[in-house]
Amino acid sequence: MRHYLALTPAEEDALARLEEHERKLPRGAVVRREHDRARELFVLRKGWIYSSVGLDDGSRQILKLSFPGDLLGHSVIAFSDAPDTLCALTDVTICPFDRLELRNLFERHPRLAALIMAVMQAEQVALTDRLASLGRTSARARVAALLLDILTRLRLMKPDQHRDSFPLTLTQEQIGDATGLTAVHVNRMIRSLEEEGLIRRGGGAMRILDEQRLTGLANYIDRSAEIDTSWLPNSTA
Repeated sequence: MRHYLALTPAEEDALARLEEHERKLPRGAVVRREHDRARELFVLRKGWIYSSVGLDDGSRQILKLSFPGDLLGHSVIAFSDAPDTLCALTDVTICPFDRLELRNLFERHPRLAALIMAVMQAEQVALTDRLASLGRTSARARVAALLLDILTRLRLMKPDQHRDSFPLTLTQEQIGDATGLTAVHVNRMIRSLEEEGLIRRGGGAMRILDEQRLTGLANYIDRSAEIDTSWLPNSTA
C-alpha cells in the first residue's frame, strides 16, 4: 500500500491490526480449498502461495501467484464459498482475519478501502491480460510473461533484492499449470529463451538478462507498477 500512497499513522495501524495473528504452514499445505465455506481473508507475510481451480479432467489451472504483502482470499467479499484453492508454494506465514474486520476498516478508513479496491482491480486486469495471453500468444510469450510478472511484483516489495532475479521456486509442471502448457513444452521454451540470451538459470535462481527484449516478446504490461490514486477520498485522520 505504501508504494501507491503515503499512509497516515492511523491507516498504518488499521492495516497492522489485520496482521495481529500468525499462522505458519509448510510447503504444499492447503490454506483453503475450492468450494469450502469461507469467512477469512489473509495477509501473506512470508513465502509464496498460488491459487488454482480444478478442471473436470483432474488437471488444474493456476490462476495467480501471491507474494509477501499480498491480500489473499478476497473472494469472500462477494461469496461465502471459495471459488479457488490456495496452496503454499513454499513454507509460508499468513495472517488470517475475519471479513468483518475488513468491513470495520472500510467504515473507519474510506481512503484505505478505495485503495484496496483499486489494487484488487489492478489484479483483475492483470488476470485479464493472462487470459488473453493464454488464448492468443505463443508458448514462449506465455512463459516469458509469467517470469516477468514474478520479477516485477517481487521487485515492487524489495527492489534491491530482486533487481533482475528471483528464486526458482516453481517447478516446470507448475509453470505449465499457469501457462496452459505441458512440463515438456515449458522446458523447451525456457531453453529457447536461454539460448537467445534473454534469461539464465543457475544456483536455484532465475535471472532476467534482457528485460526490455523479453517484455517485447511477451507483450507484457506491468499492471502493479502504478495505480491512479487521484480520485481517492481524503484521509479521515
